[in-house]
Amino acid sequence: MSADLEQIALIRSQTLALIAQITAAPKPSYNIDGQQVAWGDYLRQLQQTVDWCNRKLAEGRPCELRSQAFT
Repeated sequence: MSADLEQIALIRSQTLALIAQITAAPKPSYNIDGQQVAWGDYLRQLQQTVDWCNRKLAEGRPCELRSQAFT
């Protein structure tokens, strides 16, 4: 695996760990002194990061295509 793909796999693993922490003890969204904290949005961003990592890892994997010609 290339260094880039290893880095992406690490990002994916770390993001999944964050998702596990957040979903183990869910918190409500809140607003303090004008600063908005939206846990649902944060979770959605983490899920999008995992999806991106999955796509990049899939692109980097070798694949084999089989075809058959008919005459």
